[in-house]
Amino acid sequence: MATPMGPSRIPKPLHPFFVGLGGALLMAALFTDFMYSSNSLMQWANFSAWLITGGLILALISAIVLIIDFALGWVGPIRWLDFGLLAAAAVLSIFNVFIHTRDAWTSVVPSGITISAIVTILLAVAGLRGWCVTAIPFAGRGDVA
Repeated sequence: MATPMGPSRIPKPLHPFFVGLGGALLMAALFTDFMYSSNSLMQWANFSAWLITGGLILALISAIVLIIDFALGWVGPIRWLDFGLLAAAAVLSIFNVFIHTRDAWTSVVPSGITISAIVTILLAVAGLRGWCVTAIPFAGRGDVA
């Protein structure tokens, strides 16, 4: 009689959680950039700078957690398309946070909001692909998990 397979004992990687949190902050910056461009209240530009900074801090944390995932053997090989999307979004966000340190209107319009839109598109694609930059190992048939 066949025994049903229970849940796999292979631990799930931790980095997608932190990548998703950072991505949400970076995508929210597009909304606050749009709000600033529509009503010129400087606090919206400040929100954008804070969101981008928070997203970059979480990107750094997710990179550290990814290294830990690799060290513990919880992940497979890197999926380079996903890694490239997230790396491009992080590099653009570094430039974007410097643009947001300018004074008044030029801190957001036109270059800040444009970079925020590009970052949002990159992160939306990465989010649809699962926020995970590595292949997740699965227990194969006959493997002990």
